[in-house]
Amino acid sequence: MRRETAHSIPKESFYVLRSLQTPRAGKTLARWLFAILLIFFTVLFFPWQQNIHGKGKITALSPGNRPQTVETSIAGRIGAWKIQEGQFVRKGDTIVLITEVKEKFLDPDLLERLEEQIAAKLQAIASKQQKSESLKKQIAALENGMKTKMDQARSKLEAERVRFQNNKNQYERNKKLFEAGNIPLTKFQDIDYKYQGSEADFVNAEIEIERVQAEYLDKINKAESDLNHNLAEQFESQAEVSKLRNEFANMTIRNEQYVIRAPQAGYVVRATQAGIGETLKEGDAVCTVLPLSTDVAVEMYIDARDVPLVSLGRKVRIQFDGFPALQFSGWPSVSVGTYGGKVEVIDYVNSHPGQFRILVIPDAGDEAWPKQIRMGSGTRGWVMLDSVPVWYELWRQLNGFPPSLYEEPGNGKGESKTHQNKTHEEDK
Repeated sequence: MRRETAHSIPKESFYVLRSLQTPRAGKTLARWLFAILLIFFTVLFFPWQQNIHGKGKITALSPGNRPQTVETSIAGRIGAWKIQEGQFVRKGDTIVLITEVKEKFLDPDLLERLEEQIAAKLQAIASKQQKSESLKKQIAALENGMKTKMDQARSKLEAERVRFQNNKNQYERNKKLFEAGNIPLTKFQDIDYKYQGSEADFVNAEIEIERVQAEYLDKINKAESDLNHNLAEQFESQAEVSKLRNEFANMTIRNEQYVIRAPQAGYVVRATQAGIGETLKEGDAVCTVLPLSTDVAVEMYIDARDVPLVSLGRKVRIQFDGFPALQFSGWPSVSVGTYGGKVEVIDYVNSHPGQFRILVIPDAGDEAWPKQIRMGSGTRGWVMLDSVPVWYELWRQLNGFPPSLYEEPGNGKGESKTHQNKTHEEDK
């Protein structure tokens, strides 16, 4: 009877039993914690795409399409500005006019003076050429005269030699007759006198040949000396003409440098020099021109430890300054406001200590980049690598390990084939 009475008493009547019961809020909290823990462990096995983070700015892929500084190639003074900042200019449009400051080039008629000097030198050269031709003719006439005189002297020598030989033979015959007493002394003396005279004439004929030759050679040598001296002066005048023509050409080009023109079409974004009359030195910047370009790219800098993991053609997610974005670096598919790109250039040397530069171009298979982006605007980028579980990425980050690849990145364009990294098991 007592047992039935005890069972009929409700539990809520006992305070101890009521205190041992789990509160409803605790049960709810336990369920929530269990669900969160279950979701957390589930997420740990989700795929996470490794990436390399870097910052950079907007630039152009081609160096010729990047902002260009327009410089003056000569010293001068600003005379007049022909453009305004922000104005669009075409190739060859005048940007600024400068005036001369060097004393050597202050004469406004300097080119005419140089032309007059060149004309005078050319006339002097023509005169010297005429004199050279006259001297050459004179030398030829002297050579012909010497040949004629030498022929005449040789003929006379030959005649004197024959007469001398005849007189000698006659002298020797009559000498024997005189010694035999067959002819008188007076006759022998006449024969001897003729013989001595013919001998003297023969010797004089030989001397005459040498005299004529020496006389004409002296005249010819003098004429040749005058010719060589005249030719030397002519060559010097030709060298001076070449120098004057070079100076004339330089002055013509210098006159063109007084007008500083736009090297290519673009916008004048900044004038580095100010008022009228300001003096410029050679190589001073005048303004900066931003060319019209369609080969926009991102110049991004990454850590040196991550460079070996980047290959040409790698996909990149980019966030531009001024464009709101929500980026999940490990899950690019759920990112909002970012744009696709791919690695086009990897520098072979570091640009900054511990950093290398890469150039990223738009990904043709992704959304087009905004047209509002401007050169020099800041960017944030993520070079996408391989997919690994979330738990491995957390483990890698906690241990400070870099992203890893199963295979070495290729040097050519296109992504290299990679596999899930198992090096964490080896590390364990």
